[in-house]
Amino acid sequence: MAPEVLLAAEEKMNPLLPAWPEVIIGLLCFFIVFGILGKKLLPSIEKVLGERRDAIEGGMKRAETAQAEAQALLEQYRAELAEARHEAARITEHAREQGAVLINEMREEGQRQREAIVAAGHAQIEADKKQATAVLRQDVGSLASQLASRIVGESLEDHARQSGVIDRFLDELESKATAAQGASK
Repeated sequence: MAPEVLLAAEEKMNPLLPAWPEVIIGLLCFFIVFGILGKKLLPSIEKVLGERRDAIEGGMKRAETAQAEAQALLEQYRAELAEARHEAARITEHAREQGAVLINEMREEGQRQREAIVAAGHAQIEADKKQATAVLRQDVGSLASQLASRIVGESLEDHARQSGVIDRFLDELESKATAAQGASK
C-alpha cells in the first residue's frame, strides 16, 4: 500500500474531523430541535419561572405584612398590658384608701362606744353611790336615834324630827369632808 492510499484512508477514518455532510445535517437538526424547543418549551419554562418568582415575591410581601401585623399586635398588647398594670395600681390604691377610711371609721366608732360605756359606768356608779348614801343615811339615822334614845333615856320616835336631825348631821359631815378635800388639793 502506498503511502497516499494510507493517508486517504486515514483521513476518512479520523474521528476528530467529521465529514462535511454530517456536520451540515447535524447543524440543521440542531437548529430545528432548538427552534421547536424555543417555541414550545421556552414559554412554558418562562411561565413557570414567572409564577415561581411571583410566589416568592408574594410570599416575601406576605411575610413582611404578617411581620408588620405581628409587630402592631405586639405594641397593642404592650399598651394594653401597661394600661392593665396602671388600672391594677389604681384599684390597689383605691382599696388602700377605702381600707384607711374604714379603719378610721371603726376607730371612731370604737371611741364612741368606749365613751358611751364609760359614761354609762359613771352614771351607774353615781346611781349606786346615791343609793348607798341613802341606805347609809337610813342606817346611820336609825343607829343614831337608837343610840340617842339609850343615852337620853327617852324614845325619839318622832320620825320627821329624827330624819331632820340626821340629815342636818350628815350634811355637816359632808361639808366638812368636802372642805377637807379642797384644802388637801
